[in-house]
Amino acid sequence: MKLLFLAPLSPQTGNHTTADRIRSHIESAGHTCELRDAGEFQSPADVANLVSQDPPFEGVLAIHLFKAGRLLLDVQIPFGLIFGGTDINEDVKDEQKRVVMKQVLLRARFAVAFTEKLKEEAELFLVSQSAKIYVQPQGVQTEVTEEFCWTEFLHSSGVRNKCVDKLRVFLLVCGLRRVKDPLYLVEVFSDWHCKNLLNILVIIGPKIDPVLTAEVEAAVSRTTGVFLAQERSQPELHAAMKRCFALVNSSVSEGMSGAILEAMDLRVPVLARDIPGNAAVVQHEANGLLYSSPQEFVHQSQRLLSDQELRERVVRNGKRYVDEHHSLKQERETYQQLADTLNSS
Repeated sequence: MKLLFLAPLSPQTGNHTTADRIRSHIESAGHTCELRDAGEFQSPADVANLVSQDPPFEGVLAIHLFKAGRLLLDVQIPFGLIFGGTDINEDVKDEQKRVVMKQVLLRARFAVAFTEKLKEEAELFLVSQSAKIYVQPQGVQTEVTEEFCWTEFLHSSGVRNKCVDKLRVFLLVCGLRRVKDPLYLVEVFSDWHCKNLLNILVIIGPKIDPVLTAEVEAAVSRTTGVFLAQERSQPELHAAMKRCFALVNSSVSEGMSGAILEAMDLRVPVLARDIPGNAAVVQHEANGLLYSSPQEFVHQSQRLLSDQELRERVVRNGKRYVDEHHSLKQERETYQQLADTLNSS
């Protein structure tokens, strides 16, 4: 079967990583799956023209109910959807977007939510069709490059401390866009760094929003203890994660943070902002730590620094959680089965 796969595909983002992984699942079942950036298309007519080309596509898969899903309203072939997170958490608040999303979901053959909470939100705001919405957590796959140099990584990020091995690096992995709120912790972290120079925050991710990127760069340039790293390949990013003291998430909303799951898989402690998408994954003091204010972030970080038993527990339970609930094999089987439904009458 020939499938078109639409998704927002900014480089080095969670959506891109997820789309690549799901595409590989579908292609491993013998299908052809062409991944395209939803941003390439101006209207539903553009996608309708594409899928009707010879040889025609037989089905469509899309990530993000609004950004990609709105482009499917003119296609005459079966399609399925994967919720992106911001579509259900943020876009539903916009009445015009919500109307479009309802139309798309009603026409979809199936939809996939990463969590039960996301499914419940979709049913509440969009349409109550439980049988159509499947819950499949993201599968986790980490790969650490052997050539990675920690000292070079920190130096290239602007870190000039000579005692690199003694630094406690808090790594904030996020694309620079508003929903990730990369400036949320900058001021309080800088104050904390001034009291203990070994604690530093490194922000790493693609520069998606030019205006916000300029704000982050300006904030970092005038702040001590906070640094901005250039985006890296997944294996290099995973290597940086493995060397850091803790993985940080400061998002306003999340569907399911791939970076959190990858950190758990790599046995790295997680400090995540207490929002529904994160709380669905991180159980406070069990497999990670949650915080609801910048000041509480510092408090939880200090606990992680001083309580070795707590650190060992969240790392151990984080790895166990990923192994038990985010199986790559289960994810592969789910998407292969769902792809097959696009080929049935």
